Amino acid sequence: MPTGGCHCGAIRYTMQGEPVHNALCHCTDCRRHAGAPMVGWAMVPAAQVTIEGEPTVYASSEHGRRHFCGRCGTGLFYVNERMLPGMIDVQTGTLDDPASLPPQAHIQVAERIAWMEHAHDLPRFERFPG
Repeated sequence: MPTGGCHCGAIRYTMQGEPVHNALCHCTDCRRHAGAPMVGWAMVPAAQVTIEGEPTVYASSEHGRRHFCGRCGTGLFYVNERMLPGMIDVQTGTLDDPASLPPQAHIQVAERIAWMEHAHDLPRFERFPG
């Protein structure tokens, strides 16, 4: 069972079962909320996620609710009961072992930052370049 949590450890979670969908999202909402060029999400039935701690909930749109740690700010979950009833998206970057759930697709690429198309061509360094 995949486990994960926020940066400070105030919120921990356990996911059961296989994700229904696992993708890298490029939408503007996800990018702005995470402060990142894209966000990894694994969608599972909400009943299959056990959460320890109390996330803060932000209404990021009319029906979308983003859950994050109120102490350290780590984004954790996304819920939209109108569009995806009974489901919860878990930010895969917060998993203890993010490599255990590799993404299956890129979504919302219509909103992708143009330079992300060729980001894999950038120079690579094992650590910060000296």
